[in-house]
Amino acid sequence: MNSFSASCTPSARAVPVIFDLDGTLVDSEPNYYEAGRRVLAGYGVTDFSWEHHTRYIGIGTRETLLALSREYGIDTPVDELLAAKNRAYLELARAHTRVFPQMRVFVERLHAAGHPMAVASGSSRTAIETVLAGTGLDAQLTTLVSAEEVAHGKPEPDVFLEAARRLGAEPGDCVVLEDAPPGAQAAHRAGMRCIAVPYVTGTAGDPAFATAGLRFDGGQEQFTAQAAYDWLGQPARSS
Repeated sequence: MNSFSASCTPSARAVPVIFDLDGTLVDSEPNYYEAGRRVLAGYGVTDFSWEHHTRYIGIGTRETLLALSREYGIDTPVDELLAAKNRAYLELARAHTRVFPQMRVFVERLHAAGHPMAVASGSSRTAIETVLAGTGLDAQLTTLVSAEEVAHGKPEPDVFLEAARRLGAEPGDCVVLEDAPPGAQAAHRAGMRCIAVPYVTGTAGDPAFATAGLRFDGGQEQFTAQAAYDWLGQPARSS
């Protein structure tokens, strides 16, 4: 278990940092749940619960809809379902998306210190840009990678590897922030260090999080920008 000291602040090298978006930087999952619920309701599905939604946190929207189509016997093309969910989500996201307060502090501190940063997400690029613009995070986070732009979504490492490439960084030099087991697994497969902040704290014991170099098992309530920044300044340990 890691222990932290706010009085000890080692100088963090300009480590490239790659953020997952949904559930990590912003609390967008309620909007994704409501968008999915509306789409499924249009096909007669009335029992899609929040608990059901949490099974798919960290998995790309397309992959989630493919799984739900099979589960509920919906034969509509996935592209049509995807377009409908994106429309519903963007309407909700434009109205309100909450940034986790300590994540905003962390982004601002990294930006001020000159750390290269990127967002790598399973959301569509339009959704990523909408959320970042609406929250003001687009001023600091300008390198974006959507799962639409790579061959495979999480838990495959493609989005993180592409983010490193766009930052001009070696994967082994990068640190990923993730809230879900598939994302932590993707970071590990990419050869990157990981800070895990579980969105669903009940998943903190998932084996995928065991590969994270720093874990906040209590989720966003436990995460602090100070602790994460201190950890960045520590030398990477060979696995």
